[in-house]
Amino acid sequence: MTQDTHETTPAIPLPLGTARALTAAGALATAASTFLPWTWTTAFPGNLTLTGYPGGLQLLTLTGSILTLLHLLATCHTPGLRWLNPTRGHTATVYLATATLATTWYTLIAITTRLGGIVNLEPGGYLTAVTTLLTLIGTLALPLHRRTTTGYPDHGPLANPLLRGIARTLRPGPQRHPLPPPRPLPTWAEILIIAAAFGLALAVLTYGIGTAYGELFTGFLLLTGFTTAALFKAGLINRLSTLTHKHRNITVTAAFLAAAAFPLTQDTDEYTLIVVNILIFATVALGLNVVVGLAGLLDLGYVAFLGVGAYTAALVSGSTASTLHIHFPFWAAVLTGAAASLVFGVVIGAPTLRLRGDYLAIVTLGFGEIFRITVGNLNGESGPSLTNGPNGIPNIPDLAIGSYNFGQKQTFWGITLNPFANYYLLMLLVTIVVVLVFSRAGNSRIGRAWIAIREDETAATAMGINGFRLKLLAFALGATLAGLAGTIQAHVAYTVVPEQYVFAGPVPPNSAFLLAAVILGGMGTITGPLLGAALLYLIPAKLQFLQDYQLLAFGIALILLMRFRPEGIIPNRRQQLEFHEAETPPGTGPSGPAGPLGPTGLTKAEA
Repeated sequence: MTQDTHETTPAIPLPLGTARALTAAGALATAASTFLPWTWTTAFPGNLTLTGYPGGLQLLTLTGSILTLLHLLATCHTPGLRWLNPTRGHTATVYLATATLATTWYTLIAITTRLGGIVNLEPGGYLTAVTTLLTLIGTLALPLHRRTTTGYPDHGPLANPLLRGIARTLRPGPQRHPLPPPRPLPTWAEILIIAAAFGLALAVLTYGIGTAYGELFTGFLLLTGFTTAALFKAGLINRLSTLTHKHRNITVTAAFLAAAAFPLTQDTDEYTLIVVNILIFATVALGLNVVVGLAGLLDLGYVAFLGVGAYTAALVSGSTASTLHIHFPFWAAVLTGAAASLVFGVVIGAPTLRLRGDYLAIVTLGFGEIFRITVGNLNGESGPSLTNGPNGIPNIPDLAIGSYNFGQKQTFWGITLNPFANYYLLMLLVTIVVVLVFSRAGNSRIGRAWIAIREDETAATAMGINGFRLKLLAFALGATLAGLAGTIQAHVAYTVVPEQYVFAGPVPPNSAFLLAAVILGGMGTITGPLLGAALLYLIPAKLQFLQDYQLLAFGIALILLMRFRPEGIIPNRRQQLEFHEAETPPGTGPSGPAGPLGPTGLTKAEA
């Protein structure tokens, strides 16, 4: 019989002073090693051959080592740095040291693999490998809050004391201690902190999107992933969330201004186009989140609604290849595309939504394939002449609102916006509208009914909820939002072809990637699908250097995420409790012991 307990002990038994000295020395030595050559040739991207000038992946290692050292000093109550560690613990330091080691060792392995052997490493590479490992060992010797298991069996693998110690080390305890109250700050200082946080987020996003080669992007993902986890463990995210809830209007304004400023950081349209496609992907994922995340309907053919909107806009926007030969203004084309998707959603949903579970998934998968095959045959030979068959509809003109042409450079107060910057700002407004629709719908009476249907449709029906009508409403709303995004996608891509709307493929958006964005990001949330869509669009684009192993690496990443974070990257409270209710100790509320709901723990039924 085993029992979980919690304790604050080091994973490696060393005196506290020795552990701190080892961590500090390792972090300083790691920072110094980035000023030495790691390889002898410039054949590896980033030019890691210079002395005294870090480049490429060395900058990421330098950043990680500095963050590790700063947080270590914060745990030592260094004046001016204590705000970095509200929890007064050392767990975040371990995460930062792990981030530095993962980024550095990945770089060294990439050099060895790409250049054909470990002999291609210079002494600086060997030095940084040792110093990052020593830094991590030093952090593991600091007092850590861990979950341990007592009462191990007398036989089997866990009977071995060494394996038992490893098992204890690999099971970090959850953050359950309430944060100490922050020092009161003037209102202007709190607003400045919010603005700085969004400015930093914009800088990090701009750097990640602008990474010039796949190895640098992978190192960036490793560093930002572990660093984000460290911020959560340090309590800084909790502190920032408190400020954003206190100044909600300021937060919304800062978020919009930071997002709107992105095109101003770009000299060309290359990366702006990537973000435009991410926003289109994210908007469609939010629409699917209504169907899957709120109503609990598994739709495997959702990309077809995106295609309906795109094809409708292509047909009515004045394309020279359109068989209808009509040209609607911008607002009419958008409404026509959204309305067409709405009609298709109702027509497909009415006869199929009486099905549940796997049967509904199979029917929606069939609908998605039927749409792709149908538009591929409406070429005047296999069917009526409407979509030009597999050739699609090319030469879709740029959007125009009055005299404002989105395909031309526009200048305002000395600021020049490139063509895709215009589409970016338009898509940003559309995303904001979709977020508002999702938020209002989710918090409404209808949204609560959708959640009831998702949790238990039989119980919801017994309580008087018309399950079929509300599921059809969710299906129609999700289809409309996808069609709205599809109308803009057609003008951004300048052409629509059936191959863009498949169930699964290496390039998003497709139904499989859309569903993955919702589930991995966090079902039923707003920020979850937005983040999931951004990652699932960027990762395939940036991992092209893996060539034939791209999808293998992508699949392994999904498996690991589902294993260690099944509720999604940014889950809602209900799903957190669903997956981790057994780990929630008694007497722990959502804000720590004796939270706002009282001294008892919160269960899934109470969420």
